[in-house]
Order: sequence, then structure tokens, then C-alpha cells
Amino acid sequence: MIASKPLNFWMKALQAGALAVAVCFSLGATDPGSRFNDLGHRMMCTCGCAQMLGECNHVGCPESGREREELKSAIADGKSDPEILAQFAAKYGATVLAAPTTHGFDLVAWIAPFAVFAAAMLGTILLIRRWTIGTSVGAQGAAAVADPETEALREKIRRETDAGNDGGF
Repeated sequence: MIASKPLNFWMKALQAGALAVAVCFSLGATDPGSRFNDLGHRMMCTCGCAQMLGECNHVGCPESGREREELKSAIADGKSDPEILAQFAAKYGATVLAAPTTHGFDLVAWIAPFAVFAAAMLGTILLIRRWTIGTSVGAQGAAAVADPETEALREKIRRETDAGNDGGF
């Protein structure tokens, strides 16, 4: 019975901590300001400045003010985040989204960089292996295999370039 009192205390402390964390994370979930900020950083300004909608700050931007007002009214209407993003994508095109979706052909935009990196790594590894296998015969083996005509040409090159005195290239 005595061992259960500290256990109960720690169990209640753990539950209180989990509740506190849940409350802290849910406080900003329904705040329109935080939703506006979040969605504004998930969309691009369509004026061509290549800035996020929430950060477009160039003077005289013809688009950002109107798009921000549309975003505020969509949030006030109670639309969900995916609905708002779909509405903007339908109106301004898929380029308004800061990141491609994870559905359909847009999935290629997420997969392609990793696939290209993997292919480049594989190609590099194969190229290095080919170089090392090609030179594994060594200088002695290559000299033994070479015919006398090739050896005479190599000797002439060594004399003309004076490579024989400093150990070669």
C-alpha cells in the first residue's frame, strides 16, 4: 500500500503534464491570427515576387493585399485549411501553393530529388569502382603486358618530358 502512494502521485503528475501540453498546443489552433499566419506561409504571392503571401512586402504589390483579404474572409467563413488551399489553387493555379501536394503527379516533385541523388551516388560508386579495378593491375603488371613498341614510346615520352628524373606525374 505504501508503494502505491508514490506511484499514484507520479501517475497524476504525468496526467497533469499531458493535459498541460495538450492545452498549450490547442490554444493557437483556433486562433484566426495564427491560422492566417500559417496559411500565409503556405501560399505564394501571385505577383511574381517569389515571396510567401504572408511576407510579401514590396512596395505597390497589386496582388498581396487582395489575396490577404480573401484569406481573412475564408478563415472568417469557417473554411478548413485544405478547403482554403484548394480554393486558392483553383483560382490562381497550383503555383500559389508554396509546396506541391502529395497527390497524383505532384508526388514526383517530392520523390525526384531523392531518386536523382540516389542515382548520382550509385553512378559515382560504380565509376570509382571501375577506376580502382582498372588500376588494380598496377604499374608492374601493365609494364609486363605492354609490347616492346609501347615500351619504346613510353621511354621516348619520359626522355622528352624529363619525367624520369622527378618520379613521373
